[in-house]
Amino acid sequence: MSTGQRQLIGAVIVLAVFAVTWSGRHSVAAMQTRTVWDGVYTAEQAVRGAPLYEQSCAECHGSDLTGGEMAPGLAGSEFAWNWNGLSVGDLFERVRISMPQGEPSSVSRQDKADILAYMFERSGIPAGETELATRTATLAGISFLAEAPAPK
Repeated sequence: MSTGQRQLIGAVIVLAVFAVTWSGRHSVAAMQTRTVWDGVYTAEQAVRGAPLYEQSCAECHGSDLTGGEMAPGLAGSEFAWNWNGLSVGDLFERVRISMPQGEPSSVSRQDKADILAYMFERSGIPAGETELATRTATLAGISFLAEAPAPK
């Protein structure tokens, strides 16, 4: 096989990967019919999350969720805009695999969902009737929006 043929095959592969990635993102966006503003956690879940946050997160992210020297804030506008347009599944997966730093398996999925509920509550996102799920695939259908959508 000549160098030109290898380059052509490489270019085709790059284009195919781009096309799959692009169409996959659009199909996920189309599936996301709910947002965090639709009440995706319960008030009780946020109450359970408060002491869990204090125990597992506050040392680095601050008791007031505003962040620390090396850790970002987990409530408020900066937090919201950092995650704007992504899914709650993206956020949950980030927390699930990497937090608390150095010991992510020390906190259960349920506890992490409760902590996220507490973070949402502290960010002014309204509670609803159903608890935040503990499965990334389920949460992928919920868009994280920094601001509440305009009423329809």
